[in-house]
Amino acid sequence: MTLTAETAALDRMKAVIVLLVPLLLPLVSAQTFRWGPCPTPMVQPNFELNKYLGKWYEIEKLPASFAKGKCIEANYMLRPDNTVQVVNVQTYKGKIRKAEGTAIIQDLREPAKLGLSFSYFTPYTPYWVLSTDYSSIALVYSCTDVLRLFHVDYAWILSRSRILPPEAIYHAKETFSRDKIDVSKMIPTDQHGCDGPI
Repeated sequence: MTLTAETAALDRMKAVIVLLVPLLLPLVSAQTFRWGPCPTPMVQPNFELNKYLGKWYEIEKLPASFAKGKCIEANYMLRPDNTVQVVNVQTYKGKIRKAEGTAIIQDLREPAKLGLSFSYFTPYTPYWVLSTDYSSIALVYSCTDVLRLFHVDYAWILSRSRILPPEAIYHAKETFSRDKIDVSKMIPTDQHGCDGPI
């Protein structure tokens, strides 16, 4: 390819970017997006899915348009076909809302890197368990590249109880930061007054 052809190709790419970014920004306005490709953090070694199953409560997260309510929890149950049923529940504007999805281990060599989908029509998105002790805390990360120009990422601190001690949250955020995941925009999830039946 000649220098002129390379310049023309770069100019076309820039034009496409200029046209695409305004169209994509509304889609990610409630999310956390950053320039460049996704980071590649370490995940939980020797992850054991069976120990991870059950109920987890959302303690803090990077902003997400699909999780704006309070009392957010997720329940993971193994199906007979070895996929995982994921039921997310939240209270939003006084109403209980549920979303059911499916998680799968996409590569048996890396069982902590699950794929998660809430629709038959959408591809599996990353659901990576970075760290967990299975009994009290889990750190989860998801990231999607957009043309390798920028990425949309999500991060969650989950707990088996509705409240975590501040020092546990502090150490969780340190773990994310060590893996080059910016959690400065994390927000706490309201878990107060959530003891009624769901």
